[in-house]
Amino acid sequence: MADHTHIEWTDATWNIVTGCSVVSPGCTNCYAMKLAGTRLRDHPSRKGLTTDSKAGPVWNGQVRFNADWLTQPLRWSKPRKIFVAAHGDLFHDGVTDDQLDQIFAVMALCPQHVFQILTKRPERMLAYFVRLAESQRALDHMSFIVPQALDDAAARIDGASHGVSFDDTPWPLPNVWLGVSAEDQTRAAQRVAILLETPAAVRWVSAEPLLGSIDFRSLEVEPPHRRYRNALTGQGMSRTDGPFFAETLSAKLDWVVVGGESGQGSRPMHPDWARHIRDDCAAVGTPFLFKQWGDWTPGENAQNTIGRTVETADWFNDQWHFETLTPASAEGMHIDDEPTCYRAGKKAAGRRLDGVQHDGYPAEVAQ
Repeated sequence: MADHTHIEWTDATWNIVTGCSVVSPGCTNCYAMKLAGTRLRDHPSRKGLTTDSKAGPVWNGQVRFNADWLTQPLRWSKPRKIFVAAHGDLFHDGVTDDQLDQIFAVMALCPQHVFQILTKRPERMLAYFVRLAESQRALDHMSFIVPQALDDAAARIDGASHGVSFDDTPWPLPNVWLGVSAEDQTRAAQRVAILLETPAAVRWVSAEPLLGSIDFRSLEVEPPHRRYRNALTGQGMSRTDGPFFAETLSAKLDWVVVGGESGQGSRPMHPDWARHIRDDCAAVGTPFLFKQWGDWTPGENAQNTIGRTVETADWFNDQWHFETLTPASAEGMHIDDEPTCYRAGKKAAGRRLDGVQHDGYPAEVAQ
């Protein structure tokens, strides 16, 4: 874990869970996976979590609950935005319900912080919240008060009192933002609809690495009675009455983050994919944050490639076409002309979209 981080949208990381499994194309170049299998491979929190392959280290499906780090946020008095399980997935099947109870209890005991959660497994996330709701109703407790399971977990956490009472703590926790990662339309359709069924103070999407276009206005998921028409406004949705949380009928996304991929083997992000999401968010007032271009960028950010060998990428026929240009072959070419993207490196590419830095946040921490 780290009290400081280079991740643009958060202040600190809390790696209470480490380890994961590859589930979709966005996992291919996971920086946490590569780090766990190289520089941190012998660290107690990462040891044995990856398997070597020809493509490099790969998550092997094991996850680790780092109990020694459980109370770390309790010792941070200054308010922070904290990315939970930055090097894993909090809702991986390998994380038990009891462990989740302890993690959420700590978050409930730290109202001064904002906890940011991302998952590629929203089905497990929803199932966990269903379990809490059902157990709470069995005790005849109001569903908008922190569930008894978290109260019980807090009692087992060393130093957890901190003067915080759960008697009037609302549920879902107002300082916990639940989000999903989605790299393309297929993954967005699968994950965002389930996120919108899950009770949360803030719901958000990290479209990073963005590997294809995403139209949040027309996300659909089967069966038809759970079809969402506009994830940004919550309008046009219809579903049969569910077992709980009728509020989901008006659910919408509260924040969207977009970013390209960096590092070895990184894949380009078409500028229009990011622009369309930016424009859709602007049209309905959804906060938008552009995290980074990654290694690939349009010509406006690639001026330092002039006079040296440069990799280029053109998008046509629904796929990328790559070429390597030497200074001789690039002679006379204007850097802002086609091809679509250039490999300039993360630092040179920066994080400005059409010359503008977008740092939108939900209203709770607007900066």
